[in-house]
Amino acid sequence: MPEHAAAPTPDTGHEPTTARSSATPRRTGLLLTLVLGGLTATPPLAMDMYLPSLPEVTRSLHTPAATVQLTLTACLAGMALGQLVVGPMSDRFGRRRPLLIGLAVYLLATALCAVAPNVETLVAFRLAQGLAGAAGIVIARAVVRDLYDGMAMARFFSSLMLISGVAPIVAPLIGGQILRVTDWRGVFIVLTVVGAALAALVWLRLPETLPPAGLPHSRLRSSGGTPIGGGVGEALRAMRGLLADLPFSGYMLTGGFAFAALFAYISASPFVIQDLYGASPQTFSLLFGLNSVGLVVAGQVNGKLLVGRVGLDKVLATGLAVIVLAAAALLLMTTGAFGKVGLAPIAAALFVLMSAMGITLPNAQSLALLRTRHAAGSASALLGTSSFLVGAIASPLVGVAGEHTAVPMAIVQLAGALVATACFVGMCRPWNTHAGSEGDQN
Repeated sequence: MPEHAAAPTPDTGHEPTTARSSATPRRTGLLLTLVLGGLTATPPLAMDMYLPSLPEVTRSLHTPAATVQLTLTACLAGMALGQLVVGPMSDRFGRRRPLLIGLAVYLLATALCAVAPNVETLVAFRLAQGLAGAAGIVIARAVVRDLYDGMAMARFFSSLMLISGVAPIVAPLIGGQILRVTDWRGVFIVLTVVGAALAALVWLRLPETLPPAGLPHSRLRSSGGTPIGGGVGEALRAMRGLLADLPFSGYMLTGGFAFAALFAYISASPFVIQDLYGASPQTFSLLFGLNSVGLVVAGQVNGKLLVGRVGLDKVLATGLAVIVLAAAALLLMTTGAFGKVGLAPIAAALFVLMSAMGITLPNAQSLALLRTRHAAGSASALLGTSSFLVGAIASPLVGVAGEHTAVPMAIVQLAGALVATACFVGMCRPWNTHAGSEGDQN
């Protein structure tokens, strides 16, 4: 899904060849790509395969839609916080041990979700599922950085992005088909089976990629090639310096509040499309997949055609403008300003909004990362965690008026887009040339 997974942090440092020599034989081509791709795709699968069953969960557990949407919030918040915990652990204890522990906890939490007796228990298990699932995102990126440098690393990350981009497209389709033969609990059973297969592959085929000689100070380097400390205090000082840089914070907040609009769609669309407009779970899954395709295609157009030809700030401004217009149109339609509208106009506006995310989110993140050459890891952690947390806050807001109106979804989307635009204009000041790729305050 869109930002169910954060973009990799570039590493332009020049590390000695010997530092990677022990890891070079471990490059296993397609198998490695599939294993790491599976790790990055597991959290989107856990989020999006569950979406078509949200209305059924409300009926099964006899609870309001806003409460059920907390199961999404809990999972998302877990993924946000888990990234901050697991990343430093993998630098200190190696990749395999934290990853296998994370997968074991993920399997247990997912299996317990399938037998949750009430929504409060389900929320708690979803939080644990998100915390453990974050291990796959963080450690998959770390493994790539262990094995590859420069352009080879960038190409490998591109391969992973293709796999993780497919996950949010197929997950609701799979979830919709599962509901044909079982109930929402069956979705978690399938997720448990998939997670067990992935854990077995990791156990059998993914060796330790961070050798003892590289733990942690001799290999952990900043993007400028300077060794940095691996302690908590050092990480906190780096993050403080980043947040003190106004344009960096502006781009971080721009991406975070744009993500709020995205997650408002993710958490509310199952109710809007199925309950309000009478679509089946299968129809919802198809529309969700189509919107995900729009996001992926727009992202490819951004990367292959726009970047290098049009300024990143201009592309970001265009994306924000489109999101604002699409969200405003949705608000007018859902409040009845155009009279009673059917599913087609709502679906079209959501498609435009989602597609615009494909040029907004990656450029906001890229511009933020360009602000720092010597604390790229801390910058990536702040960007990913802030987006997940803002998304987690947005999730329950879309259900405050119940599941019989789409107005809260449109309000949250428009508010998120407007705040993102305000942060972009007021903090990033894109008309200043130094606020873009030239800046390096850290």
